Amino acid sequence: MIRLDGITKVFPGVKSLENVNFEAKAGEIHAILGENGAGKSTLIKTIAGAYIPEEGTIHFAGQERKWATPKEAKDAGIQIIYQELMLFPELTAAENIFIGKMPRTRFGTIDYKTMYRRANETLDSLGHRLDPRAPVRDLSIADQQMVEIAKALIGETKLLVLDEPTAAISGREAELLFECVKLLRDQGVCIIYISHRLEEIFSIADRVTVLKDGQNVGTHDIHELDRDKLVAMMVGREVNNIFPPKKTPNADVAPVLTVRDLRAPPKVKDVSFDLYAGEILGLAGLVGAGRSEVAHAIFGSMPRTDGTVTLGGEAFNAPTPRDSIDRGLGFLTEDRKGEGLMILLDMAANVTAPVLSEFTTTTGLDRNYEVQAAEDEIKRFRIAVPGPKSGVYQLSGGNQQKILFGRWARACRRVLILDEPTRGIDVGAKVEIYEIIRKLADEGAGVLVISSELPEIVGLCTRVLVMREGSVTGEVVSTEISEETIMHYATAASADAAQGAAR
Repeated sequence: MIRLDGITKVFPGVKSLENVNFEAKAGEIHAILGENGAGKSTLIKTIAGAYIPEEGTIHFAGQERKWATPKEAKDAGIQIIYQELMLFPELTAAENIFIGKMPRTRFGTIDYKTMYRRANETLDSLGHRLDPRAPVRDLSIADQQMVEIAKALIGETKLLVLDEPTAAISGREAELLFECVKLLRDQGVCIIYISHRLEEIFSIADRVTVLKDGQNVGTHDIHELDRDKLVAMMVGREVNNIFPPKKTPNADVAPVLTVRDLRAPPKVKDVSFDLYAGEILGLAGLVGAGRSEVAHAIFGSMPRTDGTVTLGGEAFNAPTPRDSIDRGLGFLTEDRKGEGLMILLDMAANVTAPVLSEFTTTTGLDRNYEVQAAEDEIKRFRIAVPGPKSGVYQLSGGNQQKILFGRWARACRRVLILDEPTRGIDVGAKVEIYEIIRKLADEGAGVLVISSELPEIVGLCTRVLVMREGSVTGEVVSTEISEETIMHYATAASADAAQGAAR
């Protein structure tokens, strides 16, 4: 369906793609893998007509093509679903799905009846139910993802590129997406699939191409590979131990954080747990279980209606984010760009943001001290950045995430809540992040890890709480921690049912 020969794309100071050859066939799911900065995004934007290569040729559907605009590629049947959703929040789901292609009546007005019906049909084909009349701003991230996918399926699609499509969904929604993708493959559509989740690649892909430093490392049928071989191709070395060794905290001392009967309607109904210094505690569950809302309610960025929280032995029942930070509790959110980074400021400003008073004198901000603090975090977390005065917008996801770790590790040493700490970053950066999490725990912080990636929860945590529909349905410890046991608790109707399933 598509063949790239000798593609080279150069940006100022960097060769993003160098003599890359790549092909994907009609009726196959072809995965593209690589670390952040490997050239994946540049490659798909070249396919989409957003970038014009300096060298090389593109053949699509049997013809050599030179896209002048992305619209030319789209009109030819190439649809791209980027990781960053491209929706209009004030428009309805149906209007977003049919943007630019809205059906018309014989009078030339928009045929809303037909549009809503066809939107429902398209969403049904994805196995997803939502009100097509609902404004996108009112939809969950998972629902917005399905609207984006439905939008790409309107019209004749020959090549569909999915860039991290499960970043915001999991469980049954992800399974429905996979079923839809396989159905499209069986109908002859060429699927290019990009994901950092290796378990997805092995379950859905027919072939895999690995990029590293802008070059094609190799293309293989999926059955020719295992996880270790794939990781070695991506990072250029053998990675034998992805997760650091686990350490059991001292549970004989008082917990550093105690939560009892926490409620924050409508998502958080009844949550209780203890977190100990030096512990990495996992919080698992399906999308919508209320995990992130628990974090926000503890941190003070979401109101809670009931329950008690004790931090360091002191009651902490009406917090604000400022109060939490002052008491040593930090929160790394799942939305790195929207809620975490100040994307237009430099690295130093991002590191020191929660504790500016430390860098302020009677005459204003001590910029030299701020820059020195950022240099310390660059060394401590091995952040690949030109310098503390460099912008963060141009960095890879992994290095952006390390900046946030540098921020919270500096500001809050008592409790750290990490919501999806490795979302959207490559396996090499994940290994470094896991080492950082272990190091922070070893330094005495209590760490609460929220993650949709079960291998991550299993590999990192010595104890796991599982949530379902706003409540904790079970606790798994030590050698009992497994993906199967966690899923039993996540899907059980009650704690008793979950315990029976686990047994």
